[in-house]
Amino acid sequence: MIIQLNTDKNISGDMRSEQYFSTLIESDLEQYQSQITRIEVHLSDENGAKSSLKDKRCLLEARLEGRQPIAVSHQDDTVELALSGALDKLKHSLETILGREKNY
Repeated sequence: MIIQLNTDKNISGDMRSEQYFSTLIESDLEQYQSQITRIEVHLSDENGAKSSLKDKRCLLEARLEGRQPIAVSHQDDTVELALSGALDKLKHSLETILGREKNY
């Protein structure tokens, strides 16, 4: 599973952050690694330099082998919370899609 991290100009995309987010994503999606070819992570600050509630956004796009991509997003107060919320949504979507397949 390849993880591609994209950030806007207001969020730091340094090596340390990239490694932390990649490790978090890999551990959360471990049971789906054989079906996922790539995860694209888009982190953004919706209000730029202005501070407000729930202005950090995480969009996750999962590329599944032989399927259409799945995209989910979540907004929260911090980048970490936004990523965590998006991961929860992605896991729920994967459970629904891949679980349906097992039932047939």
